[in-house]
Amino acid sequence: MKPSVLLLVCIFSAFAFLAQAQNRQDTLDIRRAALDYIESQHETKPELFERAAHPRMVKRTFWTDKKTQKQYLRETFTDAMILLAETYNQDGDKFPENPQKEVIILDIFDKTASVKLIADDWIDYMHIVKLNDKWQIVNVLWQLKDSSKQ
Repeated sequence: MKPSVLLLVCIFSAFAFLAQAQNRQDTLDIRRAALDYIESQHETKPELFERAAHPRMVKRTFWTDKKTQKQYLRETFTDAMILLAETYNQDGDKFPENPQKEVIILDIFDKTASVKLIADDWIDYMHIVKLNDKWQIVNVLWQLKDSSKQ
C-alpha cells in the first residue's frame, strides 16, 4: 500500500472513531436529560428538571372536559414544571417505591433527538435539542397508559 493511501486510511479511521465516540456521548447525554426530567419529580429535585428542560419547553397532553366530554389540548410550561418538581412529591407518596423509568431513544440526527419515556402510569414522547453543547428537552407530548382517565 502506498504511503499516501495508508495516510488517508489512518485519517479516515481517526475521524470515524471520533464520530463514534461523540455519538456515544450524545446518546448518554440524551438519556440523562430524559432521566433528569422524570427523576426531578420522583425525587423532588427541581434542579434536575432545570438541567433537563430548555427554558422554553412546553409539555402537552389531551384532556377530557368532564361536563362536555370533549377533548382538548392542555399545555404546561417550564415555570409550572419547575414548581411541580419542587412540590408534587414532597411526601414521597406520589410514585411507587421503585418507579418505572425506561428511556427509548427513537432517533438522533445531528442536534435533534426523539425519545420515548415509559414512566409509571404514563408515556412521554420528547423532542430534545443540542444547543451550545447541551442536550435539553423542548417538547413533551404525554398521555396516561389508561387514556380513559384523561
